[in-house]
Amino acid sequence: MRSRFPAERTMLARLLLTTVLFLSLCPSGFTQNLTDAQLSVVSACLATGATHSWEYGTRAEALLELNAPTYSVLSSSPVPPPPGVPSNLTAALADVFAIARAIVSNRGNSNGNITGPQPLLQDGSAADPASIGVAVLLANWTGQGDIDGMDYAGAARDQLDFLFQDVPKTSDGALSHRVDQVQLWSDFVYMVPPFLAYYGVVSDNKTLLVEAYTQISLYRKYLRDTHANNLWKHILLGSSGNDEGHWATGNAWAAAGMIRVLGTIQRSQYANQLKGQQKDLANWVREIHGAMYPLINYNGLFRNYPDDNSTFYDASSTALLASTVYRLSLLWNTHTYLPLAEQSRKALSAPFGAEISITTTPSKTSITSSAPSSTSSSPPSSTSSTPNMLHFTSEGWLTPVVDPYSYGSEGQNSPEGQAFVLEMQAAWRDWVADGAKGANGSSKGCPISIALVLSIVALHGASTLFR
Repeated sequence: MRSRFPAERTMLARLLLTTVLFLSLCPSGFTQNLTDAQLSVVSACLATGATHSWEYGTRAEALLELNAPTYSVLSSSPVPPPPGVPSNLTAALADVFAIARAIVSNRGNSNGNITGPQPLLQDGSAADPASIGVAVLLANWTGQGDIDGMDYAGAARDQLDFLFQDVPKTSDGALSHRVDQVQLWSDFVYMVPPFLAYYGVVSDNKTLLVEAYTQISLYRKYLRDTHANNLWKHILLGSSGNDEGHWATGNAWAAAGMIRVLGTIQRSQYANQLKGQQKDLANWVREIHGAMYPLINYNGLFRNYPDDNSTFYDASSTALLASTVYRLSLLWNTHTYLPLAEQSRKALSAPFGAEISITTTPSKTSITSSAPSSTSSSPPSSTSSTPNMLHFTSEGWLTPVVDPYSYGSEGQNSPEGQAFVLEMQAAWRDWVADGAKGANGSSKGCPISIALVLSIVALHGASTLFR
C-alpha cells in the first residue's frame, strides 16, 4: 500500500492544481458557446467525412440528439416515440432517415447479396455496424418503409441475428468486437448495447433490454482496470492487436454507450422492472468520470491516454466525455463533474488567441490565462463560420484529435470527433433548458467552487496528499 502513496499524492495534487487553474479562468471571458452557424459547419464536415460504419451510426445518433431530441433516447420523451413523424420534424429527421435508407438499400452490394444473418454494413468489426441499428429501427418504427419501400425491419432483424448467431463470444457470453477472433474493445459499449436496448423496446422484448445491460456488465468485468482507479483498458483478448492502455476515447465510448442504454431503459415500458440495472449503469458512468476527470489537464483537454503525459491532447474524447456528464445530470441527478465538463466545453469553444499557461519553478507555480488580444496572431482566413477558433480549423474540423483509424496517432480530421461536438452541444443545451442543475457556486458563468475542491479532496482522501 505504501508504494501507492506517491502516485496518489501526485494525482491529487495535479487535480487540485487543475481546479485552481480553472478558477483563474472564470473572469477571463471563457464563456463562449458554439453558434448555430458554427454547428452547421461542424455538421457539414461530419456529413462529408463519415464513410465507415461506426461513423454513420454515430452521426445518426448525434443528429437525433441535436435536431430531433424527442426521437433520441436521451430526452424526457417516451421511448420509443409515437409512430409517424409530425410535419414540424420532417426536415430535422431527414438526414437520419437518409442514412438508414442508404445503408439498407446498399446491403446487397456491401454483403455480396447474401440473405439471412448479416451486418448492416460489411465490416471487419462485428460491433461497429450495429451502431447504425437505432436509425434503421427508428425508420421502421416511423413508417419510412411504407414511403420508400425499404425493408428496415428485415435489415434490423438480420443485424440482430448476426450478432447472436455468427459473432464469436467469450465463455461467459461477451460478444466479440471482432469477427475473426474473440476480442473485446471498449468501443463496443457504444455500438452494440444501445442497439439491443432499442430493439428490445420497439419489439416489447424485455430480454433484449436485459441483454444490453449484461453485455455492458461483461465488458466492464474484463476491461475495467482496478489498478488504475477504474480506467478502462482499450483492447483485450485475441491473438494480436491488444492495447491494455487506457485510451481516452475508449473510456468516453464506454460511458456514452452506458448513458444511451440508461436513457432507453429509463424512458421505456420496462423502467419500473429494471431499476437495479439503471442504478448500476449510472454508477458505472460515474465510475468512469471518477477515473478520468482527476487526469484532465490545465487546458481543459484529456490526453489520448489520460494517464500518459507523453501522448498528445485529444479534443475528441474530451467532447464526448463532457456530453456524458451533462446527460448523467439530466438522467440521474448526479452533478459531481459538471464544473469540469463546463470548462472542457468552454475550452473547445474558445476563440483563437486565447492563452492558458502554467509555469513551475523550484520556488513557485504561476498560472496565467488571458482572452485574445489585438496582437494575437490569427489563423488563415476562412469563409466558414468557424474562423479564429482555438480548437477548430478554418474549415471547421475539431483539433487536436486522435486519428480515428489509428488510435495511437494524432489525426487531422475526425468524423467521430465532429459528432462528439454535436452530442456535447445537445447535452449542454438540454442541461441548460432543465435549469443547469449542479452548477454549484456559479458566478458570472464560473461554475467551479471551493465546495468542489473540498468534495474532490474528500473523495480521494485528503490524508493521501499529506502523507
